[in-house]
Amino acid sequence: MTGILQIKNLHLYYGESEALHGFDLNFNENEITALIGPSGCGKSTLLRCLNRMNDLRPNVTINGSFKFEGKDIYSPSIDLTELRKTIGMVFQQPNPFPFSVYDNVAYGLKLAGIKNKNKIDKIVEESLKEAAVWDEVKDNLNKSALSFSGGQQQRICIARVLAVKPKIILMDEPTSALDPISSSKIENTLVKLKKDFTIIMVTHNMQQASRISDKTAFLLNGDLIEYDSTQKMFVNPSNKKTSDYLNGEFG
Repeated sequence: MTGILQIKNLHLYYGESEALHGFDLNFNENEITALIGPSGCGKSTLLRCLNRMNDLRPNVTINGSFKFEGKDIYSPSIDLTELRKTIGMVFQQPNPFPFSVYDNVAYGLKLAGIKNKNKIDKIVEESLKEAAVWDEVKDNLNKSALSFSGGQQQRICIARVLAVKPKIILMDEPTSALDPISSSKIENTLVKLKKDFTIIMVTHNMQQASRISDKTAFLLNGDLIEYDSTQKMFVNPSNKKTSDYLNGEFG
């Protein structure tokens, strides 16, 4: 099956040091893929390759092929602003702008030149509903997003990404800074969102990966050890290193 995003022979270097050691990955549309592995194994580095966030780091060299809907995302002709709109990102710590809830979600729309207030109002409401936070903020849209709880802030950040209609959402441990109730709300939101979006998520939480992901990729020391359906990997992994990691032998 041809995926929405295909990586072939990915090598990444920090200076002379090779951090990702040449592997292939194929991400399918409308699935949640979990990237798992111990700290420092390359999960977040891989995630940042997918919308060229590593371009912002000095001394990084990336080799390999990255095809998004058949187009090379590392081509010099790619518009990075457009790419990061289409492949959006939600970070580990909730990072709303110090604006109102409304202005946070509308930010990307205004940046894209949309001026019709009725259209912006509609998209802001739709995005907050999709992020499952509308009912909690609808009476306080002019209140600072920073005044809400961490879980609400993270869902506002998800709404901000959704507003610009991405095709892929990257998530770097989106629930690790949150309490269990907030984490559960985010997980439920992600499962609903995969109907319309492709989600690639770094997580340290094995239970979370097993609950909500369709596919799981296990990385170790910059190598892709195993990539398979989550159910198969968690029940009957092909590689002993995967089995040892899932059973808590290391990591």
